[in-house]
Amino acid sequence: MSNVFNYDLPPARWCSRCVNPSRAAVTATFDESGVCSGCRVHEQKKTIDWDERLEELLEIVEPYRKPSGYECVIGVSGGKDSYYQAHFVIEKLGLRPLLVTYNGNNYLDVGWRNLMTMKERFKADHIIVSPSVEVLVRMNRLCFRKMGDMNWQNHAGIATIPMKVAVQHSIPLVFWGEHGWTDIGGMHSLHDRVEYTARYRRDQLLRGYDWFDMLGDEEDPVEEAELEWCKYPADEEVRSLGLRGIFIGNFDPWDANAHARLVTERYGWEASPVPFDRTYRRMSNLDDRYENGAHDYLKYVKFGYGRGTDHACKDIRAGLMTREEGIEMVRRYDHVVPSDLEYWLRYADYDRERFEKIADSFRDASVWRRDAAGEWRKRNIWD
Repeated sequence: MSNVFNYDLPPARWCSRCVNPSRAAVTATFDESGVCSGCRVHEQKKTIDWDERLEELLEIVEPYRKPSGYECVIGVSGGKDSYYQAHFVIEKLGLRPLLVTYNGNNYLDVGWRNLMTMKERFKADHIIVSPSVEVLVRMNRLCFRKMGDMNWQNHAGIATIPMKVAVQHSIPLVFWGEHGWTDIGGMHSLHDRVEYTARYRRDQLLRGYDWFDMLGDEEDPVEEAELEWCKYPADEEVRSLGLRGIFIGNFDPWDANAHARLVTERYGWEASPVPFDRTYRRMSNLDDRYENGAHDYLKYVKFGYGRGTDHACKDIRAGLMTREEGIEMVRRYDHVVPSDLEYWLRYADYDRERFEKIADSFRDASVWRRDAAGEWRKRNIWD
């Protein structure tokens, strides 16, 4: 294939231990053995004294305890991990949380049902911020054209609303699950104990964009007043409150499969009753119908991989799957065009031809090339 396509950029490679690609939405480095930084950081979980880490966290949160009122905020989607976050904060830390949710209008029925039962399961108050659907439709269209990601508004809301509500209610402590870029790509060591920051939000979670970058579009115009839900607290607000965002994954051996088992058995949480088109897992991203579907398909179009790869990497690292089995998951799922793409096209009032033309404009030139017949081709992990 390399002779046909004459790649000028470094050739694609994959981790020798999992199936993580070198060109990815969440970048990773590879050592002299060909093992990715995500795998190397995951190894650290086996050497950390997690009981000691829990004691460390209990010392950190001690000053935030008070006789009444909310002691912390937890950003929740109703998924397995947010159920686990609530369980951890209430049962292991003994704190009273305020649950906070951004609703991007993408919920699957089972995901919404899980979200609606959270406040009862945990006996906690719950705030849900739901922007205008008409604004969200415009944002879907605008962000798809601007960056090839119709779900940017969802990432922005999830990354903003918990911190914004914490400032509004003068609650200086916010809990998050795992640090995503560390969990997937090994961006930091687990010994770094990084915290949630405005820079992490913008540079990683929001891919370098912010609400003001959405202004001025002629085809799908949005006004500043329509994006209040997307505005992160000002630096002075963060400083004066002493606002902190703590990643539970730095103090607990984060394990999504274990979370799903625990919250199902203890709290009646539900996985998807039907399989997804682009991954074998049924327990992930129930708050967003496109995250496992059309949004993930765009990741495949851009970078040449998808949720099958992501989930296989995590399960290989957890010892639940061999690399050979992971490669089969990649082969089976990553290329599939999801059925919910038609749902999104109706939602955004786009036709398939325009969708594909825009999507193709975001293809990574180090991954994709057209063959003599004009078809898109790429290297694969099994080549």
